[in-house]
Amino acid sequence: MTTSAAGNVEVQPSGAALGADIVGINLQTDLTDATFAQIEDAWHQHSVLRFRGQQLDDDTLAAFSARFGALDMAPVTRSGKPYILERPEITVLSNVVVDGKAMGALGNSELVWHQDMSYNELPPKASLLYGIEVPKEGGDTQFYSLYEAYNTLPADLARRIQGVTCKHDATRTSSGELRHGYEESYSNEERPGAVHPLVVRHPASGRKALYLGRRPNAWIVGLSNADSDALLDELWAHIANHDFVWTQQWQVGDLVIWDNRCALHRRNQLDPATRRLMHRTQVQDVATPVAGWD
Repeated sequence: MTTSAAGNVEVQPSGAALGADIVGINLQTDLTDATFAQIEDAWHQHSVLRFRGQQLDDDTLAAFSARFGALDMAPVTRSGKPYILERPEITVLSNVVVDGKAMGALGNSELVWHQDMSYNELPPKASLLYGIEVPKEGGDTQFYSLYEAYNTLPADLARRIQGVTCKHDATRTSSGELRHGYEESYSNEERPGAVHPLVVRHPASGRKALYLGRRPNAWIVGLSNADSDALLDELWAHIANHDFVWTQQWQVGDLVIWDNRCALHRRNQLDPATRRLMHRTQVQDVATPVAGWD
């Protein structure tokens, strides 16, 4: 591991294909524009940044997140209300249940590899996740470099996916739960969701990355079901056969930001007997993949 200093920001790379710690920064205090610019540069370089030992209230979390761009509103609960009325930008992720009522989204499910909200025409460019209650074991978050995934594609497969687009399923969450208002099943042509290129160019780094969203219910536009499944299975097998992964083992006070345009993520299995409570924000992008990345 090599520690580097950019101005007054100390960056400790994880030594994996992505990920780095930002050391010595207290996010409760005001950050100068120069300091934030150094943090943003490190984020573009490493795709995932971790800030340990933070003590953030929701206002501070939202304010720091908004330095990266305008925030998306959080998905509403099944009651149609935000998770936090005073801060509708924040999603509560939790397995805690009180009097039979879930305190947050996703519960104990083991999530598949995915990019957040790729089913939208304009997915968020960043997600920030803050650990408030975390178990001693389990519930780790893993990140996967889609830069490296693209760079290591076999030449023939890389050639075949240039200019190819994929529809990303909007009907189910990354834990497989059917979203409110959708049917149980659709044909590939009729299934709601956004279409994005399989290969994108990051607007800040200039590097190419795969853009896969997640595997379930994805469809390569214009292909038969069988041919689409065959190509997607080949791409996801490539993901599975390489270890371009960094694993975040949570501590209370960890804040992690990842680049949703060039990194997959998933959560490991979580013991239902343990408690996990996280607050998440998401940063809007400013251009669609088709218009801005190809």
